[in-house]
Amino acid sequence: MTKFQNKYRIESSRLKSWDYSTPWWYYVTINTKNHFEYFGRIERGYVLLNELGLITKNCWENIPEHFPNIELDYFIIMPNHLHGIIIINPIVETPDRATLPQKTTLGQIINQFKGSVKRWANKNNYSNFSWQSRFYDHIIRNEKELYNIRKYIEQNPLKWNLEKNKTENNYL
Repeated sequence: MTKFQNKYRIESSRLKSWDYSTPWWYYVTINTKNHFEYFGRIERGYVLLNELGLITKNCWENIPEHFPNIELDYFIIMPNHLHGIIIINPIVETPDRATLPQKTTLGQIINQFKGSVKRWANKNNYSNFSWQSRFYDHIIRNEKELYNIRKYIEQNPLKWNLEKNKTENNYL
């Protein structure tokens, strides 16, 4: 930890040499604060989302509406976290755009998503809901990694009872 203005702060977990607006495939994990199970439960290997879980799923699926150069791949909403693959595509300039398109960073996408869920929660009697302040990301380097990450996302509900309380899973 380093100090900023005489206060300790946690260093960024982002890869310092990487531009997170680079068109690429990114795997992200976003946790709820204190890993509280806000989004539903797991039964017999299936995720059963509650109202807030369904809203979270809807907000995730709507990311491309807010960021036209973004695509979503596999994802899953778990009781206390989300795993997903985000694809940042190159920005295509079109003649009908009055201004130059802005680069979109992974952090901007996650910030907008988390904010959308939190705003809905605050307006709908879920004021105790909160996200963990950071998120985990991994730059997907090749097809084998993509395959393994997709498999992990698909099988995550099956492993829930085995892994949910392990301290090493609380990496953020």
